[in-house]
Parts: sequence; C-alpha cells; structure tokens
Amino acid sequence: MPAGLPGDTKANNTGANPSAGQPITFDLISGPKGSLFDKDSTNNASTGALSTGIGFGAESAINLNFASPPRNGYVYGYDGFSNNEQPGITNPSGTVLTNAVLMYIGGGRTATSGSPRYANVAGVAGCTPYTGGFGIGFAGNTGPRDAGAGPVFQGFTGKLVATAVGAAAGAAIAAPYINLSGVALPANTAAFGVSNAAAGVIA
Repeated sequence: MPAGLPGDTKANNTGANPSAGQPITFDLISGPKGSLFDKDSTNNASTGALSTGIGFGAESAINLNFASPPRNGYVYGYDGFSNNEQPGITNPSGTVLTNAVLMYIGGGRTATSGSPRYANVAGVAGCTPYTGGFGIGFAGNTGPRDAGAGPVFQGFTGKLVATAVGAAAGAAIAAPYINLSGVALPANTAAFGVSNAAAGVIA
C-alpha cells in the first residue's frame, strides 16, 4: 500500500498524490503510489510511515548551539545525528553506501538459480542488493509523496542540513533540501531537509 499522510484525504492518499497533513517517512520502494512493492494502491493506504523510533523526520529542528562534540572520530554533533546524514543511505560514520544494506537484510534481493538478472555475487551467495532508488522517503507539510506519474514511481529523500541564518517554511535550508518542518527555522539550527529532486530509479 502507498504511504498515507495523516491529515490528507483518503482520495489523495489512495488515488492522487498527497502533500498535506503531518510529515511522514516511508520506504522509497513501497511508499510511493504504484511503486515496486505497492500492491494495493486502489482503495487503501498504509496507516503510516516508517515507525523506527529513531527520530528521523522533517518536523524536528536541532539547536546547533548545544551540539555535542564529535566522539571517536564520528561527527555526532547534532543531538545524536551526523551532519549530512541521509536516512537509509549513510551509516553513522557519514559514509554514503552504494547499496541498500541499511534498509534490508542482504540488501533486499535474493538471487534465484538460473536467473541472469539476479546472478549470485561472488562471496555473497544469493544476494544482489538494490543499488539505486533505495532509502527513506519524506513527505507532508506541502512535500509531495510521489514524483511524477511513472512508470517509475519515486519519492524524495531527506538529509540533515544546517543553516547559519535560518530558513522560512518551504524555503531551502541548503539547496536542494527544503524546510518542510512547517515552521521557520531559526539561525544556527539543523533539520532533515527534503530534496526537491526525485530519488534515483529503483535498480
């Protein structure tokens, strides 16, 4: 089912492209309407989002004046998050991963015998991780869930970005990442800005 935005209408959540309501996070491979694993897009939408309990979300502003110092060489200076962190894409050290091992066990795909597309990778028998279009998507507070009409249905990723001067609601925190918190961000804050460019093709 596509991800539903609490506060938007059922018609938008199931038949259109919601953007109103509360900000949510969702899996980019199943959350957009008509995406690879959206198997019930006609009458239903999920009750919501990606419930991880780890605090990702566009609605949080982090005061950099009270940031903790880096620990063990890692930049945890933003209430436990790393600067430039992309949920589902970067690991805690800030390394940008090239496949979906943070999102799914084994990267999300299992090879089948005799399938040339999913041929076994040497040393990783049976696993052929997704290498494009994966990650955690963000929507709500005017941010759309879906990018375009397909046939490749995509969403929009988030990234922890900081602003020294502040950012109005709906304005760029650091291009191309937009402030969808619903409020103006003060100076010297960071937030999970949402890209205004669609995520890559699922591959």
